[in-house]
Amino acid sequence: MTHDEILAQFGPREAMEYDVVVVGGGPGGLSTAIRLKQLAAAQGKEVSVVVLEKGSEPGAHILSGAIMDPIALTELIPNWKELGAPLTQPVTDDAMVFLGEKASFRMPNFMLPACLHNHGNYIVSLGAVTGWLAQQAEGLGVEIFPGFAAAEVLYNDNGSVKGVATGNMGVGKDGQPMDNFQIGMELHGKYTVFAEGARGHLGKQLIARFKLDEGRDPQTYGLGIKELWEIDPKRHQPGLVLHTAGWPMDNNTYGGAFLYHAADNKVALGFITGLDYSNPYLSPFEEFQRWKTHPNIRWYLEGEGLKPAKRLSYGARAITAGGLMSLPKTVFPGGALVGCDAGFLNVSRIKGSHAAIKTGMLAAEAAFDALQAGRAHDELNAYPEAFEKSWLHTELNKSRNFKAWFKKGLNVATVMNGIEQFLLRGNIPWTLRRDKPDHLYLKPAAECKPIDYPKPDGKLTFDRLSSVFISNTNHEEQQPAHLTLKDASVPVGINLTKFAGPEARYCPAGVYEFVKNDDNTDRLQINAQNCVHCKTCDIKDPTQNIVWVTPEGSGGPNYAGM
Repeated sequence: MTHDEILAQFGPREAMEYDVVVVGGGPGGLSTAIRLKQLAAAQGKEVSVVVLEKGSEPGAHILSGAIMDPIALTELIPNWKELGAPLTQPVTDDAMVFLGEKASFRMPNFMLPACLHNHGNYIVSLGAVTGWLAQQAEGLGVEIFPGFAAAEVLYNDNGSVKGVATGNMGVGKDGQPMDNFQIGMELHGKYTVFAEGARGHLGKQLIARFKLDEGRDPQTYGLGIKELWEIDPKRHQPGLVLHTAGWPMDNNTYGGAFLYHAADNKVALGFITGLDYSNPYLSPFEEFQRWKTHPNIRWYLEGEGLKPAKRLSYGARAITAGGLMSLPKTVFPGGALVGCDAGFLNVSRIKGSHAAIKTGMLAAEAAFDALQAGRAHDELNAYPEAFEKSWLHTELNKSRNFKAWFKKGLNVATVMNGIEQFLLRGNIPWTLRRDKPDHLYLKPAAECKPIDYPKPDGKLTFDRLSSVFISNTNHEEQQPAHLTLKDASVPVGINLTKFAGPEARYCPAGVYEFVKNDDNTDRLQINAQNCVHCKTCDIKDPTQNIVWVTPEGSGGPNYAGM
């Protein structure tokens, strides 16, 4: 049964009216809602705000390193410490280490550029911070609907955004309503703010519909994979922030890693692979596992006389990396994009939460003023104008070339970023541009060398299925797959034939695998139940044949402590 047929049989959908609808209960969306309510309270006004969150609770789908710069949080909630915000482990030391296969070199701290200084920042669980922000929002009267995925953008007759509709529940694999079917509901707003995170499903549609990326560089992404470990206290250094570059990546592939010492003998280990890599045999997940075997990293996790380290959790998420030159226009009739839905992450600092909070605040301030003026469904131009005058614009402008230099190799990038960030202090007289998206960088398999990855040992290195298990990922099994194909013949006919089936390697959750039919022909099997919502397939598929759509609400990972 098609979407229109379902509407015809079970509609009309119930509609709820709000002043502002916020799609996404992460730092950007919650900050939008909080700021709206703060402004309303200060002026004795009433503003109705609702936040839709596809995870089972705010923070369930949030994944980040994370080192948090509290600058924007302090602007939003100045007394966050007194209110018990979970920013409790300050950074005590920074280390930047360049790795060879066996050797390493630590850059002296006095040579670190400002973007790698973390004094005054905190090692956090961004999921915990998000949960705390949700409490603050609800305390101000914000309605939060967890477990409801915004699946469709609604439009007024004049083409402006009217709001969103949540996905239907209880649809079977065959697309037919089951006994427990519930039709989605509509949420209408005078303005709708989209804060879905990197490669947002609806944000992607809005960028295309309103041509918001016209004249901008194509967005570029990295895939961040993270594990949370508990280690022996003898090797734990609370507040230590360690970043690495180099091995196991080759000189021409963008990538880097981190090891953050949080409180209570916990360390967060993560690996970021630029999704503009060219070799289809590369597996970001396997590169991460290999990185842990370097002597400098495994020293923290194993050794004679140490209490065995324990891996506690696992997750993966795409991050935006294009910076200022890839930012789309952030407003359109009836709404706005904030945070990583637009691409505000500062890749040179590997930080985006402060940008999400700040842009959420700026969008909220523009929306509040518009509401007080009696406006609705027009463009909130005051938001991008305020951004251009903000400290965030200044910060992103200083790092606008950071990622682009890596297309010239690690050595050139290290030197040029050193010149731009250390010697010139971000006052750069030139700008590098980018002309194609990540998926177009993939080369045919015949032009590349296969990579032989070692088998996991189950102690330091692991396989994908055991990793997904500890991400607490679950989806309603009877629903249609939320990983859709425009053309079912493409995976075998093009991706497997020309590119050696890269989806079986770039996915960090084992969703895609090529299997043999009874007649020995190949087919792509999609294990949608494993999906951790990282969006890598939507980004890296060389033919752009895979389209990620929202599954039923609350489906996906349930990250703990991440």
